[in-house]
Amino acid sequence: MKDDHMRNAQLKLGYNVQIAVDSEYIVAADIFQDRNDVWTLIPFLKTMEEKLGLRYPSVTADSGYESEEGYSFLRENRQKPYIKPQTYEKWKKRSFKKDISKRENMGYDEKADTYTCHAGKSLLPLFIKKQKSKSGYESEVTVYECEDCSGCPYKEKCTKAKGNKRLYISKSFLEKRQESYENILSETGIKYRMNRSIQVEGAFGVLKNDYGFEKFLLRGKTKVKLEILLLCIGYNINKLHDKIQKERTGSHLFAVKGRA
Repeated sequence: MKDDHMRNAQLKLGYNVQIAVDSEYIVAADIFQDRNDVWTLIPFLKTMEEKLGLRYPSVTADSGYESEEGYSFLRENRQKPYIKPQTYEKWKKRSFKKDISKRENMGYDEKADTYTCHAGKSLLPLFIKKQKSKSGYESEVTVYECEDCSGCPYKEKCTKAKGNKRLYISKSFLEKRQESYENILSETGIKYRMNRSIQVEGAFGVLKNDYGFEKFLLRGKTKVKLEILLLCIGYNINKLHDKIQKERTGSHLFAVKGRA
């Protein structure tokens, strides 16, 4: 990380801290050197199951954790996904809904397996290519190409390609994303997502703001992990005390406002 407080800019070691919260208690914590959350989900869940001796029936996470690989892992382990799509907020915007270049704004014929663009032309499946993630997960991407973009008055708004427009689509990913999307819109999903925001973000807020934890005091992954685990233990003790005082020891989830 860049230290902006120093007169002469320098790079500092940084760690990606992941925590899992259940009933307001931090039940797992780990340290990763990959700054992208998407690559921490599977190893974190594996470690949780190993250390806790149980597998949670569902997993609620923010959009930063979404991937086809993650969805496949959860499905294989029979864990219901409540993960917000990365494009969830964009879908709501008027500009996105009017963007003719987006797959979501094209018609799709499932039987013919073709998309129809704004000009009424068909995008036909051209070939399937396989690609691997850095962890070795293999996915299939179907490449669609428009039958003819020449002379199209909408081409400038639809594609930057010199030739015909192409779409690169993983059908497996879209199917799994749709399942998770429907889950988060359900009554249970709304409740889980609200509680994720309150409980997980709230726990980080307490550690950073209330405890004044702004940076690790130790160096090295093992020592840093020990440091965050000690902080989490302290957090849990305080949380238990607070729940006892407020007679909330039997509570697990906050109710959605306006609902029973």
